[in-house]
Amino acid sequence: MRSRSYDPELTPPWKKSAPAPEVAAETDLVVEEATTGFCGAVVRCEKTAEGLTVTLEDRFGKHRVFPMTPRGFLIDGRTVTLVRPQAAPAPRGPLLSASGSVAVTGAKARVARAGRIYVEGRHDAELVERVWGHDLRVEGVVVEYLEGVDDLPAIVADFAPAPDARLGVLVDHLVPGSKESRIAASVSGADVLVVGHPYIDVWEAVKPASVGIAGWPRVPRGEDWKTGVCRALGWDMSTGEAWQRILASVRTYKDLQPELLGSVEHLIDFVTAS
Repeated sequence: MRSRSYDPELTPPWKKSAPAPEVAAETDLVVEEATTGFCGAVVRCEKTAEGLTVTLEDRFGKHRVFPMTPRGFLIDGRTVTLVRPQAAPAPRGPLLSASGSVAVTGAKARVARAGRIYVEGRHDAELVERVWGHDLRVEGVVVEYLEGVDDLPAIVADFAPAPDARLGVLVDHLVPGSKESRIAASVSGADVLVVGHPYIDVWEAVKPASVGIAGWPRVPRGEDWKTGVCRALGWDMSTGEAWQRILASVRTYKDLQPELLGSVEHLIDFVTAS
């Protein structure tokens, strides 16, 4: 008997499987990859040489990339086909930067001013860049970071602030009676402004809801704060990996506490004043 090629049109309707519903792979949509069981939130969807792919992030911050194949994912146990989200409509009105200011499009970064802003650590600098980077480049303000607040008096003396070269400093945990407040008072002057926020570390200046937690845990005295936070939250990762997870949750100024927002805006105004 001669074999005949399969004709899908001859398959009875009752034997055909229903097509899986299409779901747009919007950011933060939680899905499960059908083959591996990897579950995570959509981070991005992009076109590659192999076709469309989606990047998922699990609850530990681990990223994996999967091809967007038909019937390749599950949502609440239901098989779906992920599709690329439609392009967002053109924004109406002025385009805003992450800090909420009107974005200046097409402008080159301004030549750096003599004035500077210092922050207390690399994480502080990365967070400031994340939200105020556009504004700082437009204004020509350079942000550098201290190795520790104890170094501040020497840095101020070496910088030699002047009316045309003002120095602004952002300090963590700047509360009355603290070591930080005493050092700040010793260097403050007409051309030096030291401001801060009440949080132990800049991590706490990110709103818990933005990170996806109920609140920042209390860490016993004597324990490294960042390590204690990871332990209390059940984050099985290094503090560096934890920070990248926190930083990735910050998209605009709305993800930050007002105490940090006011302090950074104050510093930018101070060092750019005529």
